[in-house]
Amino acid sequence: MATSSAMSLGSVSMTALDKLSHNNHSHRNSFLGFSRSFQNFKISSNGPDFSSQSRSTSKYLSPTRAFFWNWGKPENSRPSKVQELNVYELNEGDRNSPAVLKLGKKPELCLGDLVPFTNKLYTGDLKKRVGITAGLCVLIQHVPEKKGDRFEATYSFYFGDYGHLSVQGQYLTYEDTFLAVTGGSGIFEGAYGQVKLRQLVYPTKLFYTFYLKGIADLPLELTGTAVTPSKDVKPAPEAKATEPGATIKNFTN
Repeated sequence: MATSSAMSLGSVSMTALDKLSHNNHSHRNSFLGFSRSFQNFKISSNGPDFSSQSRSTSKYLSPTRAFFWNWGKPENSRPSKVQELNVYELNEGDRNSPAVLKLGKKPELCLGDLVPFTNKLYTGDLKKRVGITAGLCVLIQHVPEKKGDRFEATYSFYFGDYGHLSVQGQYLTYEDTFLAVTGGSGIFEGAYGQVKLRQLVYPTKLFYTFYLKGIADLPLELTGTAVTPSKDVKPAPEAKATEPGATIKNFTN
């Protein structure tokens, strides 16, 4: 994950710290066409009034009438079932992450500094390697009284052939944080909800609990019983070594 203070970042990546240094006419015609259609269309106080013939099908309705044909009909809502997904994000020191892009006006970490990062991702039971995280944090505020920082974070969790989840929101290095799930791909297409970030060891061990809506049931291999979060957690040796059976299919690396 991203970083908390200049001293901590320096210990993680000294190398990074050293390198800081369309046409109006067509629009008008479209609008006039819509206006004429609208004027020819009669609406009662209770909504659109169609003849019995037009009620039998909306297949032959003009775009404007088709719009009103569907007026008042309930939309198909996305699934609202909440599913939990737990994952561990670990910085194992072999991805040259994080880096620091010094854009602020002070020598120490300050407003505007950028921290791109990528770390390894494991299932909540720590038995399988699933992929990586990748994203960017923007430092918003240093909070000395809490010995930490506030970042605005935008990043993704990649799960090999399963797809990915994207999140956005504040990341506080000194307490648990909730970020919004902004979407995803693959089995996560249409996902929404939130994720709780729990920092175990700054900035190398983080535990996430996703509360996902809008998607089908998650695969069993992603939903094993999570290892209780602590500063001492480690992935299974087979998962760390990405041995057969200890990764998801085509895990992201």
